[in-house]
Amino acid sequence: MSLLDKIKSMDRNSNTYTIMYSSVMVIVVAMLLAIASTALKPAQTKNIETEKKIDILRSIGKADGVEQAANKHAFVSENFNKYIPEQAVVNSKGDTITGVVAFNVDLKLEMSKPIEQRNLPVYKAKLDDGSIKYIIPLRGRGLWGPIWGYIALNDDLNTIYGATFAHQGETPGLGAEISTPEFQEQFKGKSIFQGDSILTFTSVKVVKGGAAPNDPHGVDAISGGTITSKGLESMLFDCLAAYQSYFQKVKNSISHE
Repeated sequence: MSLLDKIKSMDRNSNTYTIMYSSVMVIVVAMLLAIASTALKPAQTKNIETEKKIDILRSIGKADGVEQAANKHAFVSENFNKYIPEQAVVNSKGDTITGVVAFNVDLKLEMSKPIEQRNLPVYKAKLDDGSIKYIIPLRGRGLWGPIWGYIALNDDLNTIYGATFAHQGETPGLGAEISTPEFQEQFKGKSIFQGDSILTFTSVKVVKGGAAPNDPHGVDAISGGTITSKGLESMLFDCLAAYQSYFQKVKNSISHE
């Protein structure tokens, strides 16, 4: 007699029947959930990869038309391959690390390591006019959870070409404003270094009450979103600072060409 037959033959008012029936149902439901999770995982992974590519493309203004595309995944992959011809992983000394794919680097994990042990991804973009942009991934903490984004630098590795930020759970109308085009637009043209020949890293300040009109390193903070604004400022400084040696090496190589 099978287990199911034994359960059917039991007194349905007994505690044993209740326990046995509940146990079988838990096992069956768990198995169904495991099967569903396994079946859906490839699609979930593909969606995560596509959203990441969209964020990278958005930092250089090449994500327009994504929502209207007949095949979102194909559209994004085509544009990503077109505009992001090179990826690299470097360390805090600016040396290239081989055997690691930039796109696969878990930035959350890397940010938990000492700076000298981090794998630092770099995406090199080439736009339609032939100009080169360097895209740096960012990750930090806002008021209620993680925040992240990408900063695209011109080939001077100083001037910001574009920026995109996202969050997990910031307050709508307050900290969540970091994900709006209006907030992100402020970063265009800002500088992360002071000086030219001898570079002094300063990053970008998110200024409560508003940055001065001609401040090359400041943007307006979000009204009512001070903690998120400061979290974003810290994210920018902590992430970009790790690339200083890399930036200097690239600048030196360009100057000798």
